[in-house]
Amino acid sequence: MTEQWDKIIIGIDPGTNVMGWGLLGIKGKKPSLIVMGVLKLSRMEDHYMRLHRIFERVKGLIDQYLPDEMAIEAPFYGKNVQSMLKLGRAQGVAMAAALNHEVPITEYEPRKIKMAITGNGAASKEQVAAMLQRELNIAPEQMPDLLDATDALAVALCHFYESQKPIQSHGAKSWKAFVTANPDRVK
Repeated sequence: MTEQWDKIIIGIDPGTNVMGWGLLGIKGKKPSLIVMGVLKLSRMEDHYMRLHRIFERVKGLIDQYLPDEMAIEAPFYGKNVQSMLKLGRAQGVAMAAALNHEVPITEYEPRKIKMAITGNGAASKEQVAAMLQRELNIAPEQMPDLLDATDALAVALCHFYESQKPIQSHGAKSWKAFVTANPDRVK
């Protein structure tokens, strides 16, 4: 599975009712969908068992697809503190599964993800899904019913876009300024 890709990124949209996940394969500078899906947890009454199930599912995905990096959506600040705590726990156990496999993790705010995918930080889940479908050439029959899966894929694609940006060093605004500020890094 991993031989055909230069890099694999797993994206996670944490949740205690539905957790979205998506895997993006990178070949050269071209991202492609590997697989995406959701973990439905709403039928489980015990919150701790939900957390255990999240850990096990993320661990299973990592074992199966061997991602090089994890991108995860950061919890957003809402009015309901209890919901925020539960979401933070879901994010934490997903991160623990990645750390258990020494997979590096990067967090992204929801607005940044939407901005990276659609150009609009306030885009709807449907707009994000439509843009992903276009960008990654996803067939209509591959599009999921629950948009938590496309949200997770969006986190992975956002991470890919961020990793393609040139590294800025010492506030350099041009190549000349970069060379002047970093003579040891230029040959």
